[in-house]
Amino acid sequence: MRRAFLFFSIAFVAGAQQPDISGNVRRQIQVPVIAIPDFRGSGDAQKLMKVFNSALADDLENSGALKIAPKTFYPLNTPQRPEEFRRADWFSPPVSANYVAFGYAAAKDGGLVLFAWLNTTGDSPNANLFGKLYFGSLDEAGAKKVAGEFSTDILEQFGVKSLEGTKIYFVSDRTRSKEIWRMNYDGSNQERVTDLKTITQMPAVSADATMLAYMSLARRRGESVPVYQIFIASTETGRKLPFDDPPAPTSGWPEFLPDGQHLLFASSLTGYTQIYMSNLDGSARRQISVSKALDISPKVNPKNGRDVLFISDRSGKQQLWHMNLDGGDLEMLTNGIGEVANPAWSPDGRMIAFAWTQGFEIGAFNIFVMDVADRRPIQLTKDSGVNENPWWAPDGLHIVYSSRRGESTQIFTMLADGTNVQQLTRQGNNYQPVWANSLPR
Repeated sequence: MRRAFLFFSIAFVAGAQQPDISGNVRRQIQVPVIAIPDFRGSGDAQKLMKVFNSALADDLENSGALKIAPKTFYPLNTPQRPEEFRRADWFSPPVSANYVAFGYAAAKDGGLVLFAWLNTTGDSPNANLFGKLYFGSLDEAGAKKVAGEFSTDILEQFGVKSLEGTKIYFVSDRTRSKEIWRMNYDGSNQERVTDLKTITQMPAVSADATMLAYMSLARRRGESVPVYQIFIASTETGRKLPFDDPPAPTSGWPEFLPDGQHLLFASSLTGYTQIYMSNLDGSARRQISVSKALDISPKVNPKNGRDVLFISDRSGKQQLWHMNLDGGDLEMLTNGIGEVANPAWSPDGRMIAFAWTQGFEIGAFNIFVMDVADRRPIQLTKDSGVNENPWWAPDGLHIVYSSRRGESTQIFTMLADGTNVQQLTRQGNNYQPVWANSLPR
């Protein structure tokens, strides 16, 4: 079959004050078009079809990999089974679809059964790409479940990783103390993870999604003054795992290495906050960065496990820097103007996202992305408050971030070209989101 290629073209706009960084990203309209005629159900399944059809369309539309053909263009007779599919009805204008997802649902043995197919409208002897049965409970949760599973299988045909099952961890003050929370990728099922009744922040999740690290203001045994310490816990049970925190006034900004066996973090152990690496239990600790400055927020390239981004003020202002795991190959990636924060690697290790006080709206943080190869920053957010804490989704097509608009800070997602902005949180203030992979099945 034909593969779908989603790519970005950069349209630079020369600004009067900042021509080197002012720009926008425009997504080329070269994504495939898919038609999704409404699924119908027999018996008790019919009352769930509105929920199912909406969930399926939302998943595919928000994936950034497909464009849905308007339903007003669909033919009157839509297929429910492969033998009813007619390529000419969908390939030709006004539908002009490259693919068609269709099927029907039934209630059977007290559950919901979905019969679903994906066909291509291309000139191929075999139009059917796959057909499959999906099973769920006979309620709205079951309808959303089978819709998510079907959309996952569709997206896999285009080499796109589904976000179904992924979680976003974040910091929220909605219970009067700052705690770690998590939610589904679409903002549903928001739940508190920690209950420490103090300031807990900077969450990090291991690549296999089984471990959560964070920094929290707590008293050490025998000491009366609380200090920031690093904690590691299981994401499944909440049980804390052993970690030998450095005896320093401040330790935090944890980051799991891709191997799942080591941790990067920052600590003021020597008087200056520097970057360290240790085993997961805190043993074999060694200093990575060496400067009489503030070095924080280490982030390791998820593809090679060697390149490290970090924030340092060794040049006078907080800027984006790069080094390797040995502390060598030091290089400042931003131009020294303004302040930089919150670096994050894309899953393929080719792009960087960060917050910067440059661009259009000088002085306010906005989200930028940078291709590692050409090192040219592109501004994504504009005229939308103070935007920080970007983090890439596992599919590499979405970014989650925090934005202060008005009186509160909330969490939003967008496609990696700055479009399709969605608000996920609304209670309290919410910060520092990180997008975690799905747990292993």
